[in-house]
Amino acid sequence: MNPLLATIRRYSAMSSTTPPCSPFTKAVVSSMRKLYPESLADKSFDNTGLLLEAPFEPSRRQKNSVLLAIDLTTAVADEAISNKNSVVVAYHPIIFRGLKSLTLDDSQQRSLLRLAQHGISVYSPHTAVDTVPGGMADWLCDVVTNTFLTADSKPAIKDCASALYSAPIFPQPELVPLRSAKSDHQIPHTRSTIHPSPSATIPEGFESAGAGRLVTFTEAQLLTSLIDHIGRGVGFPAGIPIAIPQLKSIDDIQIRTVGMCPGSGSGVLLRGGEIPDLLFTGEMSHHEALAATERGSVVISLSHSNSERGYLRGVMQNKLLHELAQQWETDRKTASSSEEIYDDATVDVSVSKTDRDPYGIMVWRG
Repeated sequence: MNPLLATIRRYSAMSSTTPPCSPFTKAVVSSMRKLYPESLADKSFDNTGLLLEAPFEPSRRQKNSVLLAIDLTTAVADEAISNKNSVVVAYHPIIFRGLKSLTLDDSQQRSLLRLAQHGISVYSPHTAVDTVPGGMADWLCDVVTNTFLTADSKPAIKDCASALYSAPIFPQPELVPLRSAKSDHQIPHTRSTIHPSPSATIPEGFESAGAGRLVTFTEAQLLTSLIDHIGRGVGFPAGIPIAIPQLKSIDDIQIRTVGMCPGSGSGVLLRGGEIPDLLFTGEMSHHEALAATERGSVVISLSHSNSERGYLRGVMQNKLLHELAQQWETDRKTASSSEEIYDDATVDVSVSKTDRDPYGIMVWRG
């Protein structure tokens, strides 16, 4: 047979039998879509789903592992490549607007090309995570209402130069959400969705989905106590940016209602008429915060991704690990293929160690 023809036939056979991406990656995507349905994302601006589908090379496959991060930076890409992860689940979409090229000159495009080269796919759930029951907005409710087991004391900050640039430090053991039983210290409250998702997009079991959450305490709470809960829940940052109405003392302010939205929350929390006593979000502009305090409300803005990152450890890691383990076991049992990847029953989900908000807090020593 002609050698060229033999080569063409061999590659044609490979293309007809080789899946477009790793079977494990497909299991990750399926699991994420069950936990955070893409139909609940705000498609008016968002870009969610499988953003990078890396080709699968069975002879050089990655581990059955997922790396969770808020932002897919160069450091996170390096971490995923070093770990040999199969998938990076990056909460914020690294591809947000249309791309006219993919080159090495752009740092984000370079990360995508490198990940594809190493067989690592990228999935982004973004606003689907914000809206679902038990999602990121509900996690902020849990933080404010003390619905968490937390460490008893603040982690020590080492006396070294790096401590000058302070990022949140999550204590060990990691925060564990109490969803089956109330915490002994949970503050009695009710919670509701501020802007419910359109009914046409809500899958069964996600009826309370929507943007933002409103907590109403049975009895008004001291603002200082809520700040303590927030500090513990989001990883003991060195400081918490807060805006209060002029001529008021922070020690005297009491809070009955709290509106919560992860990330940039002004479009959710300030939309409509009356606003809550406390607006708890990641970021809000100067003029928006000023307008809120002029109306008598308090604003706490943690820096954009510091209102989101704790959810990865506190909730998403365990939820995805549980769902993915079940999905992968099912796939292995039903697979007709004899590919080696199905011999591996292991599943791992980890949280990035390099992912952080671009803003830190400088702590003066004098």
